[in-house]
Amino acid sequence: MKAAAIYARVSSEQQKEENTIASQTAALVEFAREHGYSVPDEWVIEDEGFSGTSLQRPGLERLRDLAAEGHIQAVLIHSPDRLSRKYAIRSC
Repeated sequence: MKAAAIYARVSSEQQKEENTIASQTAALVEFAREHGYSVPDEWVIEDEGFSGTSLQRPGLERLRDLAAEGHIQAVLIHSPDRLSRKYAIRSC
């Protein structure tokens, strides 16, 4: 099995109240199971109440540490904006 981490984030009070972080996580856990990823419970990382404009978030820092240490082969996210609101653009 491929080792993966799950990352979910919500930023607003409304999103927290609607429990969208739980729905993101549940969908990603199911995706991991269906596609042969091994995701230990401690690698299901959630950042509640943090904006995507900042890259200084406790969960995101934990995710970067797992990647830097070579523990994971994949990061499963609901959508790219869960990681960051701004993307690096590289032109050729």
